[in-house]
This record gives sequence, C-alpha cells and structure tokens, in this order.
Amino acid sequence: MSQAHRSCNRAIARRRFPRCRTFGRLILMGSAEEENDRRRALKLILGAGFVATIAAVASSLRILTFVPGAGPATTTTGALSWPRLRAVNAKSLEVLKPVRFNYPLDNTPNLLVKLGVKADNGVGPDGDIVAFSNICQHLGCFYGFQPPDTSPPCNASFKASAAAGYCCCHGSGYDLLHDAKVLFGPAPRGVPRVMLEYDEATADIYVVGMAPPNIYGHGPPGVTDPDQVLKYDLQGGQIVNQITLSSG
Repeated sequence: MSQAHRSCNRAIARRRFPRCRTFGRLILMGSAEEENDRRRALKLILGAGFVATIAAVASSLRILTFVPGAGPATTTTGALSWPRLRAVNAKSLEVLKPVRFNYPLDNTPNLLVKLGVKADNGVGPDGDIVAFSNICQHLGCFYGFQPPDTSPPCNASFKASAAAGYCCCHGSGYDLLHDAKVLFGPAPRGVPRVMLEYDEATADIYVVGMAPPNIYGHGPPGVTDPDQVLKYDLQGGQIVNQITLSSG
C-alpha cells in the first residue's frame, strides 16, 4: 500500500477526514461539505449529458420521420388516402395557358392545362383538360410547358408539333396529349398524371390522386403499384390543403 493510501486510512480512522476516496491512483480527501459539493456537481454533469443525448436522438428522429400535414390524408380507419381538393373551375381556363399548383405535397408542383384538343384521360366538356407532375423523371428538374409551334428558350432548334413538356436541364420531352409519355431525351419514363374529376353541375375540377409512376425523388424510381405510389408520394413534405394547393 502506498504512503498516500496509509495516510488516508489513518485520517479516516481518526475521523479527521470523514470522506476519503480513490479514483484510480488519484486520492481525494476533504470535508463532508466538500464531498457533497462534488456529488452535486457530478449529478449536474451527468444529468446535462443525459438530456443532451436524448435531445440529439429526438432531433435525428424528427429528421428521419415524415409527419403528415393538414388535409384529408387518412380515412376513418387510419389508412392513407389521397386528398380530394378543388383545383380550378373549368370556365376560368384559357386554352394552352397552364395553371400551376402543388399536389399532393407542398413541395411537389404540377401543371394543369386545357389543351384545346381531346387528350388521353382528359376531363371537362371537351375532354381536353389534363394535369401532370411538373418534376422531370430524369433528375428532378422542373420542365417547362411548350405550346404547339414554339421553341423552348434553351433550344431554338426544337419546335413542338403539339403541346409538350420540355426539360431544359438535359433535353427530355413529354407528350401531354398522350399521358405525358416520353418523346425524346434521357427521361426513363413519363411524368405522373394528376387524376382529375369534373363536376358537371358546377364545372369545378377536383384533384383526387396521382397515377403511377411515383413522383421523382419520392421513393425508389419507377414504382407502379398504386398502393406503393400512394405511400411514397405522401412522404417528404406537408400534405396540401385547400389553401396550400394553389400556392404552386
């Protein structure tokens, strides 16, 4: 036993130092009051460390967990469902003048347009109103709407023969008359169609869901199963309501 240990033991036996403990080779000797101060300080340090650890874990969970926003996103049984919202009145639409809106999330823009000629899956009195995700399926850029006989600002050599979507990032083109299928470029698939319903009594057009594939950046690319599309398209942002729908 070292001289320090022997001194400590003698001090305790004589009750001159009621507290005398060893930490490794370090010997701490002091009064009961000093010992209590050390205990309180140690508790504060350990408590602060615990709180900081819990806060860090909670912060990570907030980042990794999707929390749905306001809107009719679930059924009475708690199952996910598409929000059904009024987008526009058909009487207010001008031919080849797109209307942009967010759906189903506040960070997933779309365009709705009256093409002036009947289109695949078109709604309205003339079957010419369609809507599609405005996010390119290649790398997630926002593509532009290209009316017939016009050229995009990035490519004067291209002239649209019919209403199309043209992405200036890498030159992908989409045929808006035929369900936004790929016309050319590196896009591996067409952009998702926004499913519309037309109310003949009021001429209101409602958005009621998204057709496959899933929106670019929301889940693995090219998902076609409707249940999985619903699951992925409702992750990664706040679900829109009647107010945030029209802020696209």
